[in-house]
Amino acid sequence: MLGKRVLVIDDEENLRHYLQLVLGEAGYQVETASDGAEALEKMQQHTWDIVLCDIRMPRMDGMAFLKEVKARGLEGTVIMMSAYGTVDTAVEAMKIGAYDYVSKPFNADEIILTIKKAEERERLREENVRLKEEARRDYDLENIVAKSEAMRKIFDLIKKVARYKSSVLITGESGTGKELVARAIHYNSDRKDKPLISINCGAIPENLLESELFGHVKGAFTDAVRTKKGLFEMANQGTMFLDEVGELPQSLQVKLLRVLQDGEIRRVGDTASFQVDVSLIAATAKDLNDEVHNGRFREDLYYRLNVLPIHLPSLRERKEDIPALLEHFIALYNRKLGLRITGASREAMAWFLQYSWPGNVRELENIIERGMILAEQDAIGLEALPMHVQEGSQSTPVSSGLSIKKGAREMEIRLIKEALNKTGGNRLQAARILEISHKALLYKIKEYELENYGKEVKGKSSLPYHNKKRKG
Repeated sequence: MLGKRVLVIDDEENLRHYLQLVLGEAGYQVETASDGAEALEKMQQHTWDIVLCDIRMPRMDGMAFLKEVKARGLEGTVIMMSAYGTVDTAVEAMKIGAYDYVSKPFNADEIILTIKKAEERERLREENVRLKEEARRDYDLENIVAKSEAMRKIFDLIKKVARYKSSVLITGESGTGKELVARAIHYNSDRKDKPLISINCGAIPENLLESELFGHVKGAFTDAVRTKKGLFEMANQGTMFLDEVGELPQSLQVKLLRVLQDGEIRRVGDTASFQVDVSLIAATAKDLNDEVHNGRFREDLYYRLNVLPIHLPSLRERKEDIPALLEHFIALYNRKLGLRITGASREAMAWFLQYSWPGNVRELENIIERGMILAEQDAIGLEALPMHVQEGSQSTPVSSGLSIKKGAREMEIRLIKEALNKTGGNRLQAARILEISHKALLYKIKEYELENYGKEVKGKSSLPYHNKKRKG
């Protein structure tokens, strides 16, 4: 494999010959030029990865050459060389567009190291461009899996709101894809080449959240050993995504309101404010109307956030999307896990379509990944689905009539009770059966007032979860 192409420009023939030998031995393809004018002719005919250019030369010196390269838009990472260099010269060369500056005399290791650093910087730049292009493709609306009329209306709404800086509030149950929509808005907006900064307001302790969002100055508190930028400052000219904004403490709701009203932030411990240009997208699974009514969320902030509302339907409200999502996730995990699963059995597909999906798309993805790993044939069968499915627990009717919200609640209560029964009240093992985090189970036990239920079943004659024979 041929090495990177290097052009050496210097009026000293001995140095040109020396660099040609040294760099050739290091695996580079090297050509030379005696001055800037000759080098420009060669750069018009071929592309060069690295250009080593002396500053003092006849006809066209290095600075004039560098300016001409930038003016003509010629490609190549330029490294300047000089035996008469000063700091001012180096700074001027960098301002014009040089990558680096080396002083003569230099040894072979020094110049090769400088070139390697330039190659790595270029590799990272190309990787960054590639990742941005992939992100744009991933969050292109055509690549978001949905066939339902409800989601098609959401896509139309995304196209409209992406044109404006106005605040967007995305609501919907957990697992419906609120972050996916936020990213789609950013990558379909004029700010797509600028930063998209995300934070989960419920995942960071209150005493750290203010510093994380707005930054702090040195000495603002005990551990503030240096001044730190906040996420709003890092998102300047881009987009800030506040997930679970309903968890934001009231003390910080006031500061967020100031950002929305005046575009100003103030670091912790600072006396001065400064302007930021940020497009704000917020998301929550909570009903902020209720939060306002109960005094937990500022009414003025709610109206500032809710300029352009987007509500995501639950998966049970758009079951026509399930076959397409199933196909998408099977293809995804075939690539990731090296599997060759072709689909789901007729019985499994019937279950996918009748299940109420309290965890929405996120739960669907998790069950598909599990099912693919445990599948006994080339299709996901009922035996590879979670235990409560195999035991037919989903066939048990609920008493809530046609209310999806009440039905989901009753189903969750029933499943939690079954899991606690199976594990003799062991909540950690129950969480594993339910395929949710221990923290989430404790939250649901408190929400559904099942604290005493866990204690009641302890000590009953129930085999421990890890000793029971697993099916499939």
